Amino acid sequence: MNKGERPRFLVFAGTVEGRTLAGELALAGCPVTISVATEYGERILEEQPGLTVHAGRMTAEEMASFMEDMKENAGETGGRLCQVVDATHPYAAAVSENIRAACKTAGLPCLRLLRESEQAEGPEDCVFVSSAGEAADFLKNTEGNVLLTTGSKELAVFTGIPGYQTRLFPRVLSTAESVLSCTKLGFEGKNLICMQGPFSEELNTAMLRQIDAAWMVTKETGKSGGFGEKLSAARKAGVKVIVIGRPVKEEGYGLREIRNILEERYSLKLGKQEERIGAEKNRCGGAGQDKAAALREPGKTQITLAGIGMGAYQNMTVEVAEAVREADAVLGASRMVEFARTLGKPVYCAYKDDELKAYIDAHPEYRKVVILLSGDIGFYSGAKKLRQRLTDAAYPVRMLSGISSVVYFCGKLGTSWEDVKLLSLHGKEENIIGAVAGHQKVFALIGGKDGVNRLCRQFMEYGLSDIRLHVGERLSYPEERITSGKPAELEGESFDGLCVILAENPDAGKLPVTHGLPDELFLRDKVPMTKSEVRSISLSRLQLRPDSVIYDVGAGTGSVSVEMALQAAEGMVYAIEKNETAAELIEKNKRVFRTANIQVIRGLAPEAMEELPVPTHAFIGGSSGNLREIMDCLLRKNPECRIVINTIALESIAETLDCVKALPVTEVEIAGVSVARSKTLGRYHMMMGQNPVYIISCKGGTAHEDA
Repeated sequence: MNKGERPRFLVFAGTVEGRTLAGELALAGCPVTISVATEYGERILEEQPGLTVHAGRMTAEEMASFMEDMKENAGETGGRLCQVVDATHPYAAAVSENIRAACKTAGLPCLRLLRESEQAEGPEDCVFVSSAGEAADFLKNTEGNVLLTTGSKELAVFTGIPGYQTRLFPRVLSTAESVLSCTKLGFEGKNLICMQGPFSEELNTAMLRQIDAAWMVTKETGKSGGFGEKLSAARKAGVKVIVIGRPVKEEGYGLREIRNILEERYSLKLGKQEERIGAEKNRCGGAGQDKAAALREPGKTQITLAGIGMGAYQNMTVEVAEAVREADAVLGASRMVEFARTLGKPVYCAYKDDELKAYIDAHPEYRKVVILLSGDIGFYSGAKKLRQRLTDAAYPVRMLSGISSVVYFCGKLGTSWEDVKLLSLHGKEENIIGAVAGHQKVFALIGGKDGVNRLCRQFMEYGLSDIRLHVGERLSYPEERITSGKPAELEGESFDGLCVILAENPDAGKLPVTHGLPDELFLRDKVPMTKSEVRSISLSRLQLRPDSVIYDVGAGTGSVSVEMALQAAEGMVYAIEKNETAAELIEKNKRVFRTANIQVIRGLAPEAMEELPVPTHAFIGGSSGNLREIMDCLLRKNPECRIVINTIALESIAETLDCVKALPVTEVEIAGVSVARSKTLGRYHMMMGQNPVYIISCKGGTAHEDA
């Protein structure tokens, strides 16, 4: 290589990693020739300055002659060949051997770029074989349909399987050459699947189910080859897997190690030097000045958090798609990075904050990183926490919105979404019964294999049998499914573990929005009940919030519990009751009023309170002589707990006064309430007095008032 001449590289690129490396070398200002075996391989390469393509298979002798010519003569882009990189497919053992032999003849150094292997979790009964022929021999003694994902080259060995033309479903590239070779072997019609990968877990799963597969044959193609997605899809579909292991134990380097070797050997700074800045200027013109300036600043990796919508490329915004095209690396869960794979981008599959940040920290050569998130980044997304984590680490972060599942789903149903109550039951608890009872439309993200069926049972249990329920699965994908019906019609059907619902309740919102339910609405039996007027004053003294966590000690019929649960619809009420008859009445009343956010705790306070979550508020309607112990427990759990106590007996009043004087509470208020209700006698209304009630309220604090 002459002084001042840029090194020239020959990359045999049969993998995504090879194409990525070639692009980075060209971006660094080095002339690069990519050698691919077919015209199809040439078509999937993006045009790039400094990059030339040679298409066509070569023998070892032809390779050596090709290399010697490049070594002696500078190409159109300048420079003489000084380095060969073998980035062919792991199963192209013969090709790798030819490349090594040609390099030895031409006197050129050769680096083997190895695709990272992946030990993904698959079905427990995977069968491992050493060759396609061994896989075919194994299948001769089995039954059931087979999805072949090994390509068209070795398809002939499978024609020895009895009934292969109807039993086997090969998945091959959608090229005329592949189709012709398959049809000559007798594969055609519905048994021949012609598609270009990569394939997501969801698409693999749908394909396995569509052909009713019992087996899948795959090569151990590593992360970039979608090996993990195949295994997880097989596990999900209940399909056994035959894995053809890599033919030889190769020596070589991963992509990151190859970068380091080439940087040191040829004084390059791949992906982060002035030549890249120049390329950015040339590509973007004046608009590239700011980008080029950002590239000069050390430690200024630009991170974009982008919502991809439902998942299909057509559902992605133009802005997000452009960000992916311009990215140096794309991160996200496996199904989300599918589009980036088709562009030959470096891809890292992860969704946990720690894993994403660790990868970015370890790859400073990637200056523009895009992290893809499902739906919209502002709708129950991990973007909020992830953004904080990255900004705390001094990474500049920008946010790109996507189309949320609620927007997409309501559009599919032909209904508006501005009046929809939004919830997520994916990994969290929400009072969806109260939401559906109080809103005409409720949208929720559902998680868990039995999530929809469990909801249907709850709706029927709480008297919401007449609502209209819509369930959306695999939205935007070819296998998208939307199912509608009443809870009884959908209960028992099979739904995906991750899906969405829209519940429509035309009769929603008939209960009062403030406290003061008529006593006659409650089931009572012979259990004492706090009367409506006293409930109203007591609840106003509690000063509840929508998400309050409340103890109702001595809950009786549950009338106070119900009113509190209606006010704190996003919170939880723990109704503590020692009497079994009363506890059963609370269970009945919570269903009458659709207050699923009441949990009945059977037992005597304070022992029954010990294992409960920390309270924000407490109502004490009956203490069974344990008032001091109950208040001690409340203030120990939450020193700022707000407490309201109802009492009738004078002795109980004295006990309460002693407690508020001795305990660390403040804002003490005492109200004596006397209520008289009218009773009709002929033409007259007579006022009938009820027992006077004392209402004492206070809040935990470091000081207390004299009562």
